[in-house]
Amino acid sequence: MKVAKLKDYLYQLNWLLVILTLLVFSGLIKLGLWQVSRAVEKEQRIERIADIQQKEQHSLVSILSLIDDENINDLPVAVVGRFDSKHVFLHDNQTHQGQVGYRVLQVLTSEYGSVLVNLGWIKGDRSRQTLPIINPVEGTHKINGHIRMLESGFILSEQVFSNVSWPLIAQQVNLNKFSQLIGQKLLPFVIYLDKTESIGFEKNWQPIVMPPEKHRGYAFQWFSLALAWLVLMLSASIWFYNNKIDNNNKKDPNVSSKK
Repeated sequence: MKVAKLKDYLYQLNWLLVILTLLVFSGLIKLGLWQVSRAVEKEQRIERIADIQQKEQHSLVSILSLIDDENINDLPVAVVGRFDSKHVFLHDNQTHQGQVGYRVLQVLTSEYGSVLVNLGWIKGDRSRQTLPIINPVEGTHKINGHIRMLESGFILSEQVFSNVSWPLIAQQVNLNKFSQLIGQKLLPFVIYLDKTESIGFEKNWQPIVMPPEKHRGYAFQWFSLALAWLVLMLSASIWFYNNKIDNNNKKDPNVSSKK
């Protein structure tokens, strides 16, 4: 009896709904697994940063020798060079303690090439009508910082720089475009100024923005949604099946339940 009822249930299933259920379920599971993998990546990076902090600083020439063979992200570096005070970039929409502002970036030219240096955060005007007053770093300096390889984020539309004036507001840090604007090739990474440096602005960056625990929390949410979705659709399917049987029994008075 149970086998016959199961066959009848499967026969009356809405298979389009079944496919939709499985697609959404698998999508939610994939999102959860992706968050788990991100948590593992963050843990590995935290361990690497802890290991890096025990090592001596690299020179720029040693960084350049490692760039093709090793992961140079977060490596400490000491560089001597001259700041370009004419060309100042303001990375827009950067928040700090609930306030909107900019990250200030300048070019440092050394004997091994020109590199973009992130000098820190500065508060912007709430109305977005005026730019903050920037006192560019001038002259030759020896700076300490950390290498940061740029991650490609989601871009709605590529920014086109027209009627360029300085300081220049940029929605994304694009080293190729910046190189064209200043007329010199920039090295393929940014130096984030060390927090102990006296020059620059508010140095509020963190190497790990979202900790592994938060990724695991998001993973738990995705897995919970997947389970809830599966239970919901299964319950709805059983309810519709039973409701259909009841309606058929009411329409046909000759149908009687067999005990």
